[in-house]
Amino acid sequence: MKYTQPELLEHLASSYVLGTLTGGARRRFERLQRDRADVRGLVTQWETRLGQLAVSVPAQQPSPQLWKAIAARTQPAATAAAANASPRGWLGWLKPAGVGLGGLAAGVIAASVLFVTAPGLFMTSDQIAMRTGEKLPQSYVGLLTDAQGNGKLLVSSLRHGKTLTVKVIGPITAPASGTLVLWAVPASGPAFALGPVPASGSAVSLLPDTSEKLLSKVSKLVVTLETSPAAVSPSATVLFSGNCAKLW
Repeated sequence: MKYTQPELLEHLASSYVLGTLTGGARRRFERLQRDRADVRGLVTQWETRLGQLAVSVPAQQPSPQLWKAIAARTQPAATAAAANASPRGWLGWLKPAGVGLGGLAAGVIAASVLFVTAPGLFMTSDQIAMRTGEKLPQSYVGLLTDAQGNGKLLVSSLRHGKTLTVKVIGPITAPASGTLVLWAVPASGPAFALGPVPASGSAVSLLPDTSEKLLSKVSKLVVTLETSPAAVSPSATVLFSGNCAKLW
């Protein structure tokens, strides 16, 4: 599976945070998070949205009947009797501390609530600021316009990420032939390709290295029409251009 479509990544990130992504799919997505900063950013966004929903719901005191129902599900009578008769199993290690499966479930719930209500115990101040919308993640960004100054493309990449997102924000006429290619133009040295440009919607390109290493000395971004997506240098005609800025 190619994890390049924004819609697919949004679906996977939301399912992961909701807990509906399970089994092998969840393990593959966790590996993907370790390798891609943009995917981690999507997960953070969904955690923020759902965390705000959780905070907005007033606290409720579970009824005794609910706890009994949980205990009935997690501690069937036969299992509980066996555990009481033979405390040498792993549950026996919990019993001296007064913790059974019901207590373990309560601990998980309490930890989840603590994570939402007191995130400072688990995250840095920068992470909290990004989750609450007070601070944007460190990124390289570019707004590309045509010759008349009309906005056409929004380019972004997390500072230490290895993917670049190109989003179309103004109408673009799809070329009859050839490929629209985005180029990075350093202050000194030759331009190098960053990836293809879609005629609508958005596209994610994989980068050979982190944005920090590739774009730290890039001052300008341009788009040209090339006969081949593997062109090694931009053509003379520039269709869109804009500055490459650091967002931090």
